[in-house]
Amino acid sequence: MQTRRQFMKTAAAVPLLSSSVLGQTLPTMQVAPGFRLLFMATNWGFTLGDLSVFCAKAKQDGYDGIEVWTPDTEEAALELQRTVQKHGLQLGLLCGSWQSDFNTHLSEFSASLTRAVALQPLYINCHAGRDWYPTEQNLQLLRITAEANHSSGIPIYHETHRGRMLFSAPQTLQFLLQDPALRLTLDISHWCTVHESMLEDQVNTVQKALERTDHIHARVGHPEGPQVNDPRAPEWAAILQQHLDWWDVVVQNKAKAGELMTICPEFGPPHYMQALPYTLQPVADLWTVNKYMKDLLRQRYSSR
Repeated sequence: MQTRRQFMKTAAAVPLLSSSVLGQTLPTMQVAPGFRLLFMATNWGFTLGDLSVFCAKAKQDGYDGIEVWTPDTEEAALELQRTVQKHGLQLGLLCGSWQSDFNTHLSEFSASLTRAVALQPLYINCHAGRDWYPTEQNLQLLRITAEANHSSGIPIYHETHRGRMLFSAPQTLQFLLQDPALRLTLDISHWCTVHESMLEDQVNTVQKALERTDHIHARVGHPEGPQVNDPRAPEWAAILQQHLDWWDVVVQNKAKAGELMTICPEFGPPHYMQALPYTLQPVADLWTVNKYMKDLLRQRYSSR
């Protein structure tokens, strides 16, 4: 019988699934001058040390940058700037609000966005609005980000995320139709869960979202949850392939246009990641899983 340590060592050593194992046909892309593909590391669930340790680990393992939440204080912001520069990394920022009251939410989100813009990141990924806010209130938040994008020139995206304004495919489509400036961070794993499907009955809506995507959160979801337990496991091959098919479209669009494409492998810790009962031990090593996704996608796209 394996001990927990033996199990985790074995799981971390699982080799990358090759394209032949997955039955993939890798995309042939038209690549225009100016196209860049950058991979960002998330510190969500990172427990091995402080910001400096995280940045050093990200650099060592082949990431181009990091994606973290916008600091709340000037001191933390300066430390973040110094650390990413020291390690030669790009910086992507998350900003948002968790307040239920709309006016408080609006004020908190605006302040977070202002702090994010001041740091001049590569991009800003927004967690704004609520799935139950009236449409006009969510549109007000979109107008704020459009103004910040126009004045700063920094790309600003809104994430397709449960609980937020873009929680579902049809809801997102309505905002895309009403706001031509809206650009997306695609975390399509949330929609798989919301709709309890692989979205096969919403192909046209998904296509519209793919056309407006600039940044990807590369987590693999399924009809009963936003995260498979381990994307390397053969039982998830078809689910992984569907996500690859979606991501292929986005990367091809950006390559053809000669634009920046950023991807953040964003598998999360328990309780996003399944855990054993009683002990709450995660069933896979989080850093290894995210690195697997980064390596898989870099290999998939970099040679095209």
